[in-house]
Amino acid sequence: MHEDSPAAARTTAAPRTPARTTPALTESLTEPLSASLPEAPPPGPPAGHSATTIERGSFCLARCSCGWSGPARRSRDRARTDVTEHLAAP
Repeated sequence: MHEDSPAAARTTAAPRTPARTTPALTESLTEPLSASLPEAPPPGPPAGHSATTIERGSFCLARCSCGWSGPARRSRDRARTDVTEHLAAP
């Protein structure tokens, strides 16, 4: 029976080449990105609103701390959409 030696079966990976960067790219990275962007508050729910979904059996309801309640849905995704629409309404 003929077998190759383990040294012959080994392969070596090609040497890695360093990544090339363009001068324009390296110059733009020297100043912080946050310096060029205006400060904006993160979007969030209106004050006094804390909406969530509640499961009751095979139905899912959307509820809010302001007293709003969405219809019972079999689709959890649709109940989440009801919450999003409620929070977006003025």
